[in-house]
Amino acid sequence: MPAPSSPSFCASSIIGTGSYMPDKVLTNDDLSKIVDTSDEWITSRTGIKERRIAAEGQATSDLAAEAARRAMENAGVSAEEIKLIIVATVTPDMFFPSTACFVQKKLGAVNAVCFDISAACSGFLYALQVARHFINTGNRTTALVIGAEKLSSLINWKDRNTCVLFGDGAGAVVLRKAAASESDAPGRVLSTVMGTDGTLADVLKVPGGGSSCPITAENVESRPNTIHMEGRETFKHAVTRMLEASQQALEMAGLSASDVSLVIPHQANARIISAIAERLNLPPERVFMNLDKYGNTSAATIPVALDEANKAGRLKPGDVVLLVAFGGGFTWASSVVRW
Repeated sequence: MPAPSSPSFCASSIIGTGSYMPDKVLTNDDLSKIVDTSDEWITSRTGIKERRIAAEGQATSDLAAEAARRAMENAGVSAEEIKLIIVATVTPDMFFPSTACFVQKKLGAVNAVCFDISAACSGFLYALQVARHFINTGNRTTALVIGAEKLSSLINWKDRNTCVLFGDGAGAVVLRKAAASESDAPGRVLSTVMGTDGTLADVLKVPGGGSSCPITAENVESRPNTIHMEGRETFKHAVTRMLEASQQALEMAGLSASDVSLVIPHQANARIISAIAERLNLPPERVFMNLDKYGNTSAATIPVALDEANKAGRLKPGDVVLLVAFGGGFTWASSVVRW
């Protein structure tokens, strides 16, 4: 598949990162008391050891707002400076208004335009590209891009094939327009590639709760408002599409896999991550993983991992960082950042 041509963008840079994970830890041993599973079974198949679960009454916007506060503090920007808030999520507080509106209220970001994006696990990178477009038009110079999920609200805790995979959390970045003289500004997003295949939408989905299948007294027992996934089919497409997207984003940036200092992939399954690293010919030390601690937090996985890598000193000035994701839709995306 040929790489798409790169549009002419103003330089936009990630100037701050932040994340927030709920306090409650749900271990594999805890899950073994709920469903027929074990720590060995989960770890060997996924690499996950534990995940975080939001507190009672804690909504996606609460997670998102706290991650955003930490990103703003890291960037040294005030709420009034934020001109755009995009929240990538498949677990909004409610159908409308958007979760981003609640985040705006909680932050006091009165000058921001706010909306959500739904692209499942690829949502953060989709949102990052949309924010770049806003910055490129020149009328929104500082943006909050947030990935936030309360996936515990969509889990069927009787389904051992899915309940072991997912957790709650949020990550955020502050994206700012750089002056023309700062084309090599730290944190610059060099390229983003996105893709979608709606013919495979039924492989990974939450079928109930929307207009095509409202929750009723007749169907509530079948739990249609929970995650349904064909694991093997998802795995196969995830590896293929994430590899293609990574190669395309690197080509668009004029780079190759050998230039990559650190890959931060979507944290869904350790086997998927290992397969992509192997195909890119990258050693384990150049691949960031926190899957064991948090499980799959969908749109939050990449910004959370990016923040942890940043705070842990894994990112040095000039490093080439490859971000890549795959999710329901099917959707996929990859971005290259010059740190």
